[in-house]
Amino acid sequence: MKAGTLTGGRVEAVMRRLETALLDGTWAPGARLPSERQLAEQYAVARNTVREATQRLIARGLLRSRRGAGVYATDRLRSGIISPWGELVADHPALREDILEFRRVLEAATAYFAALRADAADLARVRTLMRELERARNADDKAAEADADAKLHDAIARASHNTMFLHLHASVVGMLREHIAINGTGLREAHPDASEQLLTQHRALCDAILARRPEQARTAMQAHIDFVRHCTELGD
Repeated sequence: MKAGTLTGGRVEAVMRRLETALLDGTWAPGARLPSERQLAEQYAVARNTVREATQRLIARGLLRSRRGAGVYATDRLRSGIISPWGELVADHPALREDILEFRRVLEAATAYFAALRADAADLARVRTLMRELERARNADDKAAEADADAKLHDAIARASHNTMFLHLHASVVGMLREHIAINGTGLREAHPDASEQLLTQHRALCDAILARRPEQARTAMQAHIDFVRHCTELGD
């Protein structure tokens, strides 16, 4: 086998591993990749092999190089899914019912698989974010509640260990939170009792995931989205 062919095969193999890390959420948009030396050691290849693989992904827009600061993951995967949805949702608030129906199906599935597949790191992340949500509720900090709420849903999607669920959630649900008036802060401000009810719902959801009860987790997520839908209808 020629040396060039062997080298090319190594570059392709490293590219596949880098792509997998982008797809499975190991490196979220904006995350800094390990150094060339670290990646070369991790993948047991030469540094120039890592360099060529990262350059190819930079050319495809999946990575971005910052002079003197390293290589970072871009949001290309996310923006590729949502465009042109962002503009459509922003201009058509009447889509809220379809959006909530979609969220009910998607997020119930992520909760189900999170309860089945979450590893120790996933479970620790869910516990930490649940504590953050409780602290924000006790302090009556609605903005912090909404932020912890969103991060908790993202952590559950990641814990599902399903690449499509993760990226649909990160792109579509993230975009919906930005463009429609049913985000956590708005819901909590519009309905005085919402914060306590949302906290109870999230406790039930997290308890089911931590106890590895997938059907219970799915039901808890559906009940949560149904509550959001009900509050949205009341606000119309």
